[in-house]
Amino acid sequence: MNNTKAKGYVFGAIAAASYGMNPLFALPLYKAGMNPDSVLFFRYLIAIPILGVMIKVRGRNFKLKRKEIIPLIVMGLLVATSSLTLFQSYNYMDAGVASTLLFVYPVMVALIMVFGYKEKMTLQSGIAIFLALGGIALLYRGEDGTTLSLTGTALVMASSLSYAIYIVGVNQSTLKDVATVKLTFYALLFGLSLFFVRVDFGASLIIADKWYLWGNLLALAVFPTVISFLCTTKAIQCIGSTPTAILGALEPVTAVFFGVAVFGELLTSRLLLGIILIIVAVIFIIKGSNIKIYMVRFRKLFPKLPPNKRNRNVDNTDSRR
Repeated sequence: MNNTKAKGYVFGAIAAASYGMNPLFALPLYKAGMNPDSVLFFRYLIAIPILGVMIKVRGRNFKLKRKEIIPLIVMGLLVATSSLTLFQSYNYMDAGVASTLLFVYPVMVALIMVFGYKEKMTLQSGIAIFLALGGIALLYRGEDGTTLSLTGTALVMASSLSYAIYIVGVNQSTLKDVATVKLTFYALLFGLSLFFVRVDFGASLIIADKWYLWGNLLALAVFPTVISFLCTTKAIQCIGSTPTAILGALEPVTAVFFGVAVFGELLTSRLLLGIILIIVAVIFIIKGSNIKIYMVRFRKLFPKLPPNKRNRNVDNTDSRR
């Protein structure tokens, strides 16, 4: 393995692992008395200017076409809904289980493409769906016969579905021509409005009262967002989109690791088998179809423009290599 590929795998692993850190920073905030709406309000609020700086550093502008505004509002609300339902699920089940169930979103993307856009169902995709359902069944019912919270499971499935619709939406609409870092900036900006309404326009917002809690909020904005984005970009440049997407399997593994090591969540053989089945299912989906295009496009950043092009409209085809 040459040095470039080695670096690519390292960057891909860091990207996936950092994206799986949501529970590590969110659960202490819950313990301190904050609710999902307040946590996500501050997460989005902090992440937006960071992404704005990234846009400017890359020499891009913030201009939008009129036809892009409504789709961006819809995509922003989908992203916010996905975040909200996932973070709410942490109140009903172990964070590691929730993050693993969320990872079925590539399977949902495949199903949307089959039934919504008439993409051919391959044998690998069929096997993947079967494995994913088996993994979900194992996670849903524990070894002692107890089942997961139906509310928590429904919340995670809603999060996964919202995320899948978002991924397909940004690739099947006028937004496919919007540079991804700018797309993410506006998705978070419009998504923030959902949390602003849910905290009664600030009246019921719970503000962190200790410095280290602000560190958790900052970490939520930086690790699953900025670091994940930047490392994903480097990984794609070094090893390509398919290996990078497959390395995304480390996302739920990271969440499970922190759940067990930090929060004392129980890792049973049944749970471990369910996690393995879901990860294998997602790898089958990515390897056996064109879903990898949808899996990485929404997280991929773009090369910095040369100085003589920084003030031009950069949402053209040549800028999205």
